[in-house]
Amino acid sequence: MLSFRKPATVLALALSTALAGVAHADMAAAKKWVDDEFQPSALSKEAQMQEMEWFAKAAAPFKGMEINVLSETIPTHEYESKTLTKAFEEITGIKVNHQLLGEGEVVQAVQTQMQTKRNLYDAYINDSDLIGTHSRLQLAVNLSDWMAGDGKDVTNPNLDVDDFIGKSFTTGPDGKLYQLPDQQFANLYWFRKDWFDRPDLQKRFKEKYGYDLGVPVNWSAYEDIAQFFSEDVKEVDGVRVYGHMDYGKRAPDLGWRMTDAWLSMAGAGSKGLPNGIPIDEWGIRMEEGSCNPAGASVTRGGGTNGPAAVYAIRKWDEWLRKYAPPGAADYDFYQSLPALSQGNVAQQIFWYTAFTASMVAPKSDGNNTVDDTGQPLWRMAPSPHGPYWEKGQKLGYQDAGSWTLFKSTPVDRRKAAWLYAQFVTSKTVDVKKSHVGLTFIRDSTINHESFTDRASKLGGLVEFYRSPDRVLWSPTGVNVPDYPKLAQLWWQNIGDVNSGAFTPQQAMDRLANEMDQVMSRMQKADEKAKVYGGCGPRLNDEKPASEWLGKGGAKAKLANEKPKGETIAYDELVKRWSN
Repeated sequence: MLSFRKPATVLALALSTALAGVAHADMAAAKKWVDDEFQPSALSKEAQMQEMEWFAKAAAPFKGMEINVLSETIPTHEYESKTLTKAFEEITGIKVNHQLLGEGEVVQAVQTQMQTKRNLYDAYINDSDLIGTHSRLQLAVNLSDWMAGDGKDVTNPNLDVDDFIGKSFTTGPDGKLYQLPDQQFANLYWFRKDWFDRPDLQKRFKEKYGYDLGVPVNWSAYEDIAQFFSEDVKEVDGVRVYGHMDYGKRAPDLGWRMTDAWLSMAGAGSKGLPNGIPIDEWGIRMEEGSCNPAGASVTRGGGTNGPAAVYAIRKWDEWLRKYAPPGAADYDFYQSLPALSQGNVAQQIFWYTAFTASMVAPKSDGNNTVDDTGQPLWRMAPSPHGPYWEKGQKLGYQDAGSWTLFKSTPVDRRKAAWLYAQFVTSKTVDVKKSHVGLTFIRDSTINHESFTDRASKLGGLVEFYRSPDRVLWSPTGVNVPDYPKLAQLWWQNIGDVNSGAFTPQQAMDRLANEMDQVMSRMQKADEKAKVYGGCGPRLNDEKPASEWLGKGGAKAKLANEKPKGETIAYDELVKRWSN
């Protein structure tokens, strides 16, 4: 992995030369932004100014240029689009149109640019889930080689790639970096700690279930808690409450809901970090040391339609029907997660920390999950795992929206976009940006004293990201050979479960078969013309499922899929993280 660490004296000398040819007005603008906006920072003001001097100097050949970049709509990117573009233009003279769209539209735009090889945008912040695609199709810029070669003159010597916590997610099978993380967030367990701490509810829960009401360690406990609040408690302080929240609208984001590690949370797939080896959280098999996916179906050694995967889909559908508020089955991603602020849900097993910013909004903004002083009444904790899960497996999903450059972008526009990508992820701005969006990408930011001071108001977010447990949450990995082609199959098939048209087994059988069909076409294209650089699928021949189940393929069906519930006290959990 490339690193750009240099001794401070060398860096200061290198950056001081940037003053030559840099307009005084540029540095005046930089000082204004450093003083008024880019605080706090992991760097001293002097070091911030040195970094801004470098940007102004490196951008000089592109002054007056206007570039276009695209990302999904979340608070972090809204801050970049509304604030950091202004700062970048004033300091460098490069105007950036930073467009915000839904994630599905971003993926479609990326796919269109790859298919047509037209320059629709000069850079994208797209999920690192596309790493398998970008590393195979040979259409994205290999950043490792770019930073050392054609892009060396526009690569910040203080970039410090080793400081990015998600760099393993954006590295291809060849060990090269293809994307630069811009924002990162996990799906964790969310719960109303104030309700869980009530002695009357603790007493009632233990009397009924025989163990303590606390943070669920396994899905059995999560289900018991969901049932308890929905069917036994029913009301808290005069408000009808529910034990679960999720979404089920037939739309592309329903696919992410499942590919975002839901199957591996249940225990599908194999041991291995950041993704299972040989079977990942999509159920796709790829042997260790290989770059060729071998199949998704159980009959090809995969796990997409295996017992653990089917169990995961069945529980999603069952809990949504039984324990979620009315209408949740028709929610999409963007409706479901902010709905928690209404204050009528006890817990959510699958909650993205990207929504922390909205969940710490004051009561005056309509947030019913904080007290009068702004302290959260909720907490986040590690996701509980299903009965098929084994130690050594990943436990959840980590979104890593990451900068991607394409070869179809003219080099001068690519260089200007790369400067902007580095600017919005630089140490100068990252601490402040992280306070706005709460989507950590740098170790230096996570460990900044300002987050120690703010931790008590963030419901466990800081503690989680400082804990060693965070490595158990990871994005889609390199087993997925073409994310856009395969991802669209998920929501269409899973949507048929929610509608009642198919059982979970039927839907997953069909999904696995369709994935294998698509990968078969990829294989033919790769064998004929090296479309995937020789790393396209090479599907296993089909064998009876009995030859794979529990024998190196998908896990065999358990006789008991609901073991006794297990919980842990939240304060004990935090102590474990701290230790």
